[in-house]
Amino acid sequence: MKTFKLAGSCFVIGLLLMPTSGCSVDKDTHRSSTDKDTSRTSTGEYVKDSVITTKIKARMAADKHVSAMDVMVDTDKDGVVVLSGTAKSQSEIDHAISISRSVDGVTKVINRLKIKQD
Repeated sequence: MKTFKLAGSCFVIGLLLMPTSGCSVDKDTHRSSTDKDTSRTSTGEYVKDSVITTKIKARMAADKHVSAMDVMVDTDKDGVVVLSGTAKSQSEIDHAISISRSVDGVTKVINRLKIKQD
């Protein structure tokens, strides 16, 4: 009888712990790179990428010539920034590119912004 209780307890504990195994799934949604085989080697790379992205977004938010809400910024581990979304004019696109290039750590800016059609 004791063995049955022990086995039952282990079974219940196993069922309760099973959902935690899903937490180890790779959730890298990095969209700027077309190479699917690249892998992150350290948390520092994630931090560096997000710091660059945050600096660019902050500068865009403070700038009256760029709509930070319509421009998406993504940075890869090599400092390559991809701008996507919409802008009101070519001038706004040029300004967003200029802001991105001015941030330390940016090695290249890829422009995928489109002009909004009203």
